[in-house]
Amino acid sequence: MKIRFLTWRPSIRAGFIAVGALLALMSPYFTVQAQHKLSKRFQTSKNVRIELRNISGTIVVESWDKDEIRLTATIESKNAQVVPRQIDENIVVDVMSDNRGKGDIGDINFKLQVPVNSSVDLETRRGNIYVANIRSGLVRAHVSSEGDIELTNITASHVIAQNVIGNIFFDGEFSRGGTYEFKSNKGDITIRIPGDSDFRLVAASPARRIALNDFWNNNFKTQDGRRYVGDVGDGRSSVSVTNFSGQITFLRR
Repeated sequence: MKIRFLTWRPSIRAGFIAVGALLALMSPYFTVQAQHKLSKRFQTSKNVRIELRNISGTIVVESWDKDEIRLTATIESKNAQVVPRQIDENIVVDVMSDNRGKGDIGDINFKLQVPVNSSVDLETRRGNIYVANIRSGLVRAHVSSEGDIELTNITASHVIAQNVIGNIFFDGEFSRGGTYEFKSNKGDITIRIPGDSDFRLVAASPARRIALNDFWNNNFKTQDGRRYVGDVGDGRSSVSVTNFSGQITFLRR
């Protein structure tokens, strides 16, 4: 009687399958490694101005209790350039200029921790902008195409929030004598402020979707529900809200 031993000989096809499965498992690793990060710190005064011009990606700005700025960026493409500059008391990051002529450089996601009294001027073509816990002279957030804007716990004398497609949310206070402008082509605009706020309001929505709720009073003049003009309290600050196709909503904080 002959005993025959079976041996396993992997086929070329099996080998390809095994390698493919291994690469699939490792693909998240390669994705992470394709990105690279930038981290910088800048010593500043309490009243610093940050100017950031991005092309695509999320921008997050929040305050902390240090007289310095910490900037971190996650950069998708190895060809992208991010060159932060400190000019006197200004921190300037201009991704648009640094990468002019390079074509698509992918997303660059920023996070900045700044002194609470910092003025911030932020802009991106595509991506969300978040700003939290700032008390200063200026908060500006501009998305030139698509992205949400969220401004939380803001006390600033001048606020501008504009996008084309996306929601805008403002939670904060209107300073006496301050100016506030909110504008979206397609997206909801929500403004949450204290009930005792004083401001002069010009709100326009061709879609007739304006809800003043607790801030409505008989002093308002309306034009067929598309435009509301009037004072709340003594009207010491100026507020302009324009929304072409979305809802405008005022809420008591």
